[in-house]
Amino acid sequence: MKVLVTGGAGYIGSHVVQLLIERGYQVVVYDNLIKGNRGAVHPDAALIVGDLRDRAALADLFEAHPFDGILHFASQISVSESMLKPFDYLRDNLYTIINVLECASRRQVKRFILSSTANLYDQPERVPIDESEALIPGSIYGETKYMAERLLAWMDRLYGVKYCALRYFNACGAHPDGHIGEAHDPETHLIPLVLQVALGQRAAIEIYGSDYDTPDGACIRDYVHVLDLARAHILALEALADGESRVYNLGSGCGYSVRQVIESARAVTGHPIPAIEAPRRPGDLPVLVADSERIGRELGWETDYNSLEAIIQTAWNWHRRHPNGYDS
Repeated sequence: MKVLVTGGAGYIGSHVVQLLIERGYQVVVYDNLIKGNRGAVHPDAALIVGDLRDRAALADLFEAHPFDGILHFASQISVSESMLKPFDYLRDNLYTIINVLECASRRQVKRFILSSTANLYDQPERVPIDESEALIPGSIYGETKYMAERLLAWMDRLYGVKYCALRYFNACGAHPDGHIGEAHDPETHLIPLVLQVALGQRAAIEIYGSDYDTPDGACIRDYVHVLDLARAHILALEALADGESRVYNLGSGCGYSVRQVIESARAVTGHPIPAIEAPRRPGDLPVLVADSERIGRELGWETDYNSLEAIIQTAWNWHRRHPNGYDS
């Protein structure tokens, strides 16, 4: 199969590209490299630098390559920033997927994997959270993913484009050999921020809120390794051959508090990693943990990385080798 990976030079996209290449897929990566990194793209993938807002360039791309499937990662991803720049997120995240879907429908591309989010579940009634939970986006970013899922439902109905929306919880870790990993600028994710303290790049890590109704007072989140996520994408892509669209939650099913993450990072790195308590952030929920039973039952997906310290070790391998990201 030949597949298009939009945003394939980004964090999750680059790990998916790695596995696709290892499994014999022909891969075309389309990325504007504003957030992505050329060095993250597997050398056997074709990298085309372009903007998904450029409809003419997209038409040329689909003319040149008969794609069997599309994996769509290209997106603005910051929950907090989306609340400050709502129109940027609405424009970038929705106009781009509309352009891709228009080309896909014209070229009869029938398989589409969407990188979605657990930010769709802002007011869960049950934890762990399964796919039947009410969809109440927690931010403009979450709203764009919700709207993208609705667009896909219409594409299925109108053009027979079969899709799988994968709702991630907290993606983390890196390829275990340390050649690709997480490199955001600015960084907002907990594990890389904690490891920046271990590297001496920041003085301390902040714990936002210490009075939540959790065993240690800190927020609890579900951390799932990026390679486990990557395998789920390939399973979902192959499953679409049966002609049924689907939605899956992707998480480890285990929750760890901010304090537990810091303690695990201290054990892995051997550094003290000072922590300071800070006020709660608006919108943070006490506990977010996934129920991923459906994808396990239907596609046989299981997580290989089931230890928080094992996950952090892979991230530490990356950050030690690349203290300044791909510019190291």
